[in-house]
Amino acid sequence: MHTQSDESLYHLMRSGDEQALETLYDKYERLLFSFAHRFTNNDRLSEEVIQEVWMKIWNGRVDFDTQKGKFSSWILTITRNAALDCLRREKRQPTIEVEERDGGYDEPVERTVMQRETAAEVRGAVSELKPEQQELIKLVYFQGMTQQQISEQLDLPLGTVKTRIRSAIQALRKRMDGRERDGRTLS
Repeated sequence: MHTQSDESLYHLMRSGDEQALETLYDKYERLLFSFAHRFTNNDRLSEEVIQEVWMKIWNGRVDFDTQKGKFSSWILTITRNAALDCLRREKRQPTIEVEERDGGYDEPVERTVMQRETAAEVRGAVSELKPEQQELIKLVYFQGMTQQQISEQLDLPLGTVKTRIRSAIQALRKRMDGRERDGRTLS
């Protein structure tokens, strides 16, 4: 069942197939929780939002239309709306800026969420590096400095800078790979 498209799993689920629901849930659980948490900044509320989203889908209170976009964008839109509804009930404000949209759903929502989550994962992995490795990664990737500029700023030979950057990138890659194995990334 894992090789079926989200759309076909959705239609199977709508006809009462609990295995299709479970497959979709397993695929989207972390993404939806993370997305809801960006609005609520609260684990309990995020879990409530996710439960509400899946109940709406299972009970047919919301319908997916392939003409409007991808399943993943649709379910993120439902999650966004459910998170905002939850915050209104709790009389809280969203923890992120919310753009008002029309009733459609589109891929930029999904892409934006994935980019933000990936950036957060990278920042988290960078923070686990040794301080000197963090500094090099920040100078190269976040400040856009060349290796020559870093060499001059840190008063180090260019070869040393290149070696240390390569070492920092390898350490970062190991951290990111470890996060994927631990199930901490969204992809």
